[in-house]
Amino acid sequence: MSRRTLVVVSLAVLVLVAGCGGSGGAAVSSGGAGGDGAQGLDAAQEAGGDAGQATGDDAVVQAGRIVIRTGTVRLEVDSYGAARRNLTAAVEARGGYVSDASQQVHRNGEATWTSGRVTIRVPRENFSAMMTTVQAEGRVLESQTNTQDVTDRVVDLRARLDNLRAERDRLRTLYQQANDTEDVLAVAERLSDVQGEIERTEAKLRTLEQRVAYSTITVELQEPRPDRPAPEQWYDTPVLGAFLDSVHGVTVVLRALVVGTAYAAPYVLAFGGPLLAALLLFRRRRG
Repeated sequence: MSRRTLVVVSLAVLVLVAGCGGSGGAAVSSGGAGGDGAQGLDAAQEAGGDAGQATGDDAVVQAGRIVIRTGTVRLEVDSYGAARRNLTAAVEARGGYVSDASQQVHRNGEATWTSGRVTIRVPRENFSAMMTTVQAEGRVLESQTNTQDVTDRVVDLRARLDNLRAERDRLRTLYQQANDTEDVLAVAERLSDVQGEIERTEAKLRTLEQRVAYSTITVELQEPRPDRPAPEQWYDTPVLGAFLDSVHGVTVVLRALVVGTAYAAPYVLAFGGPLLAALLLFRRRRG
């Protein structure tokens, strides 16, 4: 068997092994949750804290599952600025941070009020405590929490990553042994593809573990809309203003009478004259 044939056969075997490895990763996901799942749990615990010291937030995690916690709270607050400062201080005191914030100033005449949104990230073991702090900041209009189990996804990604790294090591060995130019290029191309897939898988895993380690709470803040001012009573109007309003009212009435007369004059001339003449003729004959 020639060396080129040997390299081609080796590449085919590597591709076949990689495919089988992907299927094996799925099997690990369902049957090996106690092993690889525990490794994913350890990673989440290192990022978020000791599960043994946590309370209700880690009940699911302690059972061997890896979860993402999220919450949404809508509040009415007296002051948007004060509420935002309080939330920032509270989340930083618990080891978290504000990841995003926005605000809008609304106007209605001279009245203004502010609304906005603050997105905070807090270590998962402090999720419940932070939700309680958020809800105490104002009047709760709406509140909800969500738990997403990502244990299988983490296990699958870790298994796939192990298989890809093993394939990369085999390709590196094969690359060092190849002498023919075509063989070297073929192995190098496959090695580049595998390395790219490794980097993409690592990025997905890092993003997932970050979402597990730090829970997300989205807080919508709104100040109460100012009530419209009560209409003034007629007797509260200044004397000069009342006189000028009356003069204006008289002017409007007189103008309306003049305009109305101008509109009615043609009709009176066209129909009133004949009617009046007929009425006079009737009365004369009757007399």
